[in-house]
This record gives sequence, C-alpha cells and structure tokens, in this order.
Amino acid sequence: MNQSPFFAHLGRLRWIKRWGLMRNAYEENVMEHGWEVAVIAHALAVIRGEIFRRPVDADRVAAAALYHDVSEAITGDLPTPIKYHSPAIRDAYKDLEQKASRELLALLPEALQSAYARMLLPDEIPEEVQVLIKAADRIAAYLKCCAERRAGNTEFVNAEEEIREKIRQLGLPEVDYFMAVFVPGYELTLDRLVL
Repeated sequence: MNQSPFFAHLGRLRWIKRWGLMRNAYEENVMEHGWEVAVIAHALAVIRGEIFRRPVDADRVAAAALYHDVSEAITGDLPTPIKYHSPAIRDAYKDLEQKASRELLALLPEALQSAYARMLLPDEIPEEVQVLIKAADRIAAYLKCCAERRAGNTEFVNAEEEIREKIRQLGLPEVDYFMAVFVPGYELTLDRLVL
C-alpha cells in the first residue's frame, strides 16, 4: 500500500493566513475559514430546503464547502482585491487553482480519486452547490470584517460595506434569511448570548 501526503497537505492549511495585505486584530487561517464556510453553506442549504421548499443536498454542500480553498495548500492565499485586479490575473489564478486542485487529487490513491473529485474540482460540483458555497464564503468574509470593526480595527470598514452589498445583490432568499436571522447574533457579547 502506497503512502499519500494528501491529508498532510490539508493539515498545512492551518499555517496559511488570510487577509494578508490588511492589518488584522484577529488572525484567520484557511483551515478555520473552511470550517466556517462549510457550516454556513450547510445552513444555507437547509434553509433553502426547509424554509423555501427548494431542496438541495445539504451534506454535499457542506462537504464541498470544506474543500473549497484546499488548493491554497499549494498556492497560498491571494487576497481578493489582487485576485480580481484584472481579467488576466483572475484567469491566471483560476487556472493555477485548478491545477493545484488536480495535483492534490492525484496524491490520493486511485480508488479514492473519484469520490474526492466531487469536492475538489469545480467542474464536478453542481452549480446550485457552487452558488451556496460562494454565498457562504462571502458571508464568512463579512463576519470577519464585522469582528474586526468590533475590535476597533477600521482597516476592514470599506470591505464590510462592499461585501454586504455584494451579499445583498446575490438575491438569494436563503442568504437574506441567514443575514436577518443569524448574523445579528454575531454582534452579541458572551453575556448576551447565554441569557
């Protein structure tokens, strides 16, 4: 049986810092970000099915969301303003991400590759799943900006406003529901949360 460094690569996501070009009151790494996005994406899928009666496989959404940034184990994190600075940079980075994901996938034993391709490769992930993961990714970014603002860090104020507007423009009822019902709780202190 051959050994594989696949999960060792994923374990290194804890060392890759996000928001690298900004002053952070709270450091965030890619591993914890992936967990947060997976939890939010799962919630969006459940809300879509249970509240708005448009079922989607919430477990598939959560699993794919967990892996949504694993290519960064090879590429590192490129901040969004840089990633989308120009069409040439955006396209080159997307190509790099896809190649990195394929390299990671190739590290797995062949018998496991098709199961993981469903989570690692964008062309294997249904559009309705990708939409919810992208929305969850934006919500997680928004929550990060809010946490920085509450810590007195004004570095994230513009990003908070811009991301909130992008979330609003998504026009997804499950996202609007999450923002109205769950996001206000993030502003509460521990004393208020446990009452």
